[in-house]
Amino acid sequence: MKKFKRYLVTSALPYANGPVHIGHLAGVYIPSDIYTRYLRLRGEDVISVCGSDEHGVPITIKARQEGVSPQDIVDKYHGIIKESFRRLGMSFDIYSRTTSPMHHKTASDFFRKLYDDGKFIEQTSQQYYDEEAGQFLADRYIVGTCPHCQNERAYGDQCEKCGSTLNATDLIGPKSVITGSTPVLRETKHWFLPLDRYEEFLRKWILDGHKEWKSNVYGQCKSWLDLGLQPRAVSRDLDWGIPVPVEGADGKVLYVWFDAPIGYISATKELTPDWEKYWKDEDTKMVHFIGKDNIVFHCIVFPSMLRAHGGYILPENVPANEFLNLEGDKISTSRNWAVWLHEYLEEFPGKEDVLRYVLCANAPETKDNDFTWKDFQARNNNELVAVLGNFVNRALVLTQKYYGGAVPPAGELTAYDRETVAEIPVIKKSLEENIENYRFREALKDAMNLARLGNKYLADSEPWKLVKTDPERVKTILNVALQITANIAVAIEPFMPFTAEKVLKLLQIGKPGWDELGSTALLEAGHVIGTPELLFEKIEDSVIEAQLEKLAATKQANLAAEMGKEVTPQKEVVSFDDFGKMDIRVVTIKEAEKIAKTKKLLKLTIDTGIDTRTIVSGIAEYYTPEELVGRQVLVLVNLEPRELKGVLSQGMILMGQDATGKLVLLSPTDKVGSGTIVG
Repeated sequence: MKKFKRYLVTSALPYANGPVHIGHLAGVYIPSDIYTRYLRLRGEDVISVCGSDEHGVPITIKARQEGVSPQDIVDKYHGIIKESFRRLGMSFDIYSRTTSPMHHKTASDFFRKLYDDGKFIEQTSQQYYDEEAGQFLADRYIVGTCPHCQNERAYGDQCEKCGSTLNATDLIGPKSVITGSTPVLRETKHWFLPLDRYEEFLRKWILDGHKEWKSNVYGQCKSWLDLGLQPRAVSRDLDWGIPVPVEGADGKVLYVWFDAPIGYISATKELTPDWEKYWKDEDTKMVHFIGKDNIVFHCIVFPSMLRAHGGYILPENVPANEFLNLEGDKISTSRNWAVWLHEYLEEFPGKEDVLRYVLCANAPETKDNDFTWKDFQARNNNELVAVLGNFVNRALVLTQKYYGGAVPPAGELTAYDRETVAEIPVIKKSLEENIENYRFREALKDAMNLARLGNKYLADSEPWKLVKTDPERVKTILNVALQITANIAVAIEPFMPFTAEKVLKLLQIGKPGWDELGSTALLEAGHVIGTPELLFEKIEDSVIEAQLEKLAATKQANLAAEMGKEVTPQKEVVSFDDFGKMDIRVVTIKEAEKIAKTKKLLKLTIDTGIDTRTIVSGIAEYYTPEELVGRQVLVLVNLEPRELKGVLSQGMILMGQDATGKLVLLSPTDKVGSGTIVG
């Protein structure tokens, strides 16, 4: 394995159109900080860069909603995000922003070099234009019906209901978000990065050269490459962003996906005049921490940009996490279904490390995971209080009680003493391997195993019983216990920096380096420790109930908003003959099973009264196979068959969607015969 001279750690730039929530933390920022802190403890040359992503359509939509300028929006949320990160202990070397003058110049120069080198292609294409607003519409300014799942609120780039990637022209009945009018197609010229030219390079670099990448990252890259890459626009018709630095490009800005990753470079430039050694020296290891929705941009698009420019290194790893859900439901900014970091910090003062611990212990490293307040409480009370806090407190309190706070000298070690201290370097080795391979959940278990080791040692040795009969033995026991405590302060620092600092303060020692982890001489005999204090406190049921009630109120508010909002306008009038072509029947579900390697799809075997057939339905997030068997539902049985994931789907289940986004089956009130016609 190559030994690198320095490290560059980047964390996905959060959009400055809202605060940061626990999904962002678990997916990107906690893992990034653990890795960076670990490298610093090892004495490595490492810089960690991040910043607010302040361009793009989500910013302009938020500004329009609030009746302010885009600059007002990004100023507000940049401040909230930056302060929240600081309070959580995120140790970025710089937290910049893409509206900075440095970023504008860096991104413009980057584009201009590719333009001058002939790396772009120019294309004139048809794009939707709002005649009432007098502007071209970006994808997120267009809504319509998804051609795949019939969701009536799909965007011009994606359907958030079924997850399909779309082009705006794919939408059925497109409407402008700005005026509600039907847009028209007009010609517009843009510049494109021809990703297809880099396909061979990417295949060799990723598929052959980085088989060690996480399976979710490698698999998504392979899927994109197997489908074949297409040119991707790098400019947009928009009035918010970095102007395209080319004559005749008035009213056009750099597309945010092109502009944002350059933010890593501009932030590094702001941080140090030696920025080039972190970006252009092969002895630098660059690691991108991102969520799974950014895999394509960081593994395919940004590397292609860097390759096209020339002179830049490419990332060694992109350890993307999956998504974190909240209480069994997808985190949603628009529905306020989230635990917001800035609110948590106000409501749980002094418990920054509790959140860091829980989000790491439950991180969605290989699959989507669920955050629940009950689990949050249990991990705090049963692990942080009962394991880590309990051991450290016992070691310090007994030292204070028996020796006035002075570290007692160790006598001759018993076989059990030697066996115990020999475990520390074993734990250290596992901890290092897990962090260096981005298995942070397992690494956290390793760090906590030091506290478990200490608890077992004290419980087995029982110094409180021996103190009257063998006081010399007790000195050795407590010396060993205190050395384990000092080792814990080193091991937990990447995960819980505030707690590590508190332990060091209680021990009255400076911060040891990583190389000292495993030593049993971190505390000298006679050294006086501080007055013991509890590291953690139990979280009572009432505190958790208050959070659950807060979420319940959010759900009720969403329902009320749904009930009170303007009803979706009626679609175009159809003739009775058109309606008569639809064959909707009551069917009975006979069998149901999940489709392998999918998260939303179920294969249903149904009795239509005419025949027995299969339907593929994206309802696995809302219904289990067991609760569907025997149920009667409404199905459009004469829909043209379509193959999904290798299964022929012959029909479509009719469903409703409530205010929380949950899909709800439509069923007859009374049981009827399979094949009963609805009409």
